[in-house]
Amino acid sequence: MMGVKHLLLLAASVLLARCQQKPQVFMSPNLKQIFSGDLFYLSCDTGTGANTVTWYLNNDPKPLKDKTWKIAVAAAKDSGSYKCESNGLESDSFPIDVQEYIPRASLIIKTGQPVMRVGGSVILQLENEGGLQGWKCWVYRGHQTRRIVLRLKNDSKSLDFQPRSLNVPETIFWCTDRLEQSRSNQIIVRTSEKDVSLEMYPLPAVAGESLTLRCLVWGTDQITRAVFYKDHVLIGDSNSPIYKVPDVTENTEGTYKCNATFTYKARTAGQPYHVDSDHQLVFVQAAPMKAALSENIGLSCSCSRCPNITSFHWYKNDDDGQPVMLPDKREGFMMPKESGSYACRAVWETGMSFLSKSHEYNSSITPMILVVLTVLLILGLAAVAAAYFLWKKKRNVTGPIYEDVGMALREKGDDKYESLQQSRGAQREGEYDTLHPEAPEDKKENKYEALKKGEMKEGVYHTIGMEGAAGGTGGYEALRKEGVKAEVYHTLGKEGTAGGAGGAGGYEALRKEGVKAEVYHTLGKEGTAGEAGGAGGYEALRKEGVKAEVYHTLGKEGTAGEAGGAGGYEALRKEGVKEGVYHTLGMEGVGGGEG
Repeated sequence: MMGVKHLLLLAASVLLARCQQKPQVFMSPNLKQIFSGDLFYLSCDTGTGANTVTWYLNNDPKPLKDKTWKIAVAAAKDSGSYKCESNGLESDSFPIDVQEYIPRASLIIKTGQPVMRVGGSVILQLENEGGLQGWKCWVYRGHQTRRIVLRLKNDSKSLDFQPRSLNVPETIFWCTDRLEQSRSNQIIVRTSEKDVSLEMYPLPAVAGESLTLRCLVWGTDQITRAVFYKDHVLIGDSNSPIYKVPDVTENTEGTYKCNATFTYKARTAGQPYHVDSDHQLVFVQAAPMKAALSENIGLSCSCSRCPNITSFHWYKNDDDGQPVMLPDKREGFMMPKESGSYACRAVWETGMSFLSKSHEYNSSITPMILVVLTVLLILGLAAVAAAYFLWKKKRNVTGPIYEDVGMALREKGDDKYESLQQSRGAQREGEYDTLHPEAPEDKKENKYEALKKGEMKEGVYHTIGMEGAAGGTGGYEALRKEGVKAEVYHTLGKEGTAGGAGGAGGYEALRKEGVKAEVYHTLGKEGTAGEAGGAGGYEALRKEGVKAEVYHTLGKEGTAGEAGGAGGYEALRKEGVKEGVYHTLGMEGVGGGEG
């Protein structure tokens, strides 16, 4: 009997110890990293049959009494220390740290819907820019976590795979690398046995973004009416199966369903169907690290709170309003090729920001802006080039040192004079030196002329001599000198006989460049008294590279009494004449010839 009592006492002690065991907190699915928007469950294992517990977050009690606490949409506010209490005993702390961004790898539904028929299946797509070598995926269904084996290639960055059929109300998918240090976002797929389902975007609704709900009928798209409800209150009634919430707020969170009026193509008679969908919970989350999209000619993406941004991802909404990532778009600026609704996100080594708010872009405006900017740029460049050309022309005048200027004879009785004809584009100052040989008869015979000179070096002399009888036209010389060295002299002489009417003097156009010292040019002209219009001779001489001691003498004579007997004239152009080279021109004409 004593042995039996001892056995009974031992069993009672074991039972009492089990009843007094500390509760424990477990997470399912067991995630090593938790990101904003994740779904997970916290369970309190009391070791007893107790159905109610008390939950604490950072030592603050929560009104929840269930043994399971569902965190439907993880956010930064959910970070902290969790404990549960049962029968006066508290569990150890269970720390949770929710990242304020989403993971770098991306998992999406490529084929299927967030709400599927029981027994249906979806095709998922996994992408990771760093490669998928060693990656694996997981599925949580029916309180159990199982591994999905992936058939990967060595250089795979994207992979499509199809999990088993969906037979439970809720299934969670996610993927990790070999060491489970990096992971993708979660995809939650729910099931319904009804022909009508309320489809939501698979990720939670984000504050400040838009939300699209669709009333979907399996097997047909002939929906003539759709009525939407939130918390059993009518919010939309139209012939469109889509309901949009333009700006999501905390008040958007709630329970939604839709009622669809539809028929099938094969049905030719009878009334249309009216079917309600199952209720779906819509959760709203804040987006602390959210990209911002702005338009300035093109589209620009930025994120002020994102750490160490390395690139950007760009998205364009499809016909259903779902964002589809654009390939090969990694810069913070993008020029869209077509109109549409665009969004972006910032990317760094360990994570990504939330999608920016969608922006409607109209590509028809861009070409007009580009044309205007191009025209303005061309005009601006032309103006700058013209200003530079004019400035350069004023600073570096590279034309001939001497220029021939056209002479126009003006008939006004006895006061004939010659005027300069200035060529188009010539500079007003310093371009030509203008001589005015005309002088009234009452002035002295020794007339002089003001010669406008600019930038003449020291030691350069220009002497112009002119003599003529009454009514005789004096000589003219257009002289332009640049860079003439000292001791270079130019002497022009002109003489005419008194009483000769219209006797033309000598004319010389002289162009000199780089003439060394002691080079002399002498021109002489003589005419016989009493001869009307006796013109001097004319000669054009151009010499280059003439050596020293070389002389050139030109003489021309005309017979007395011959009409048109021309006197001597010489135009001399010398370039590079060395020292000791002399040029002497003599001309005589016989009186009585008419000029």
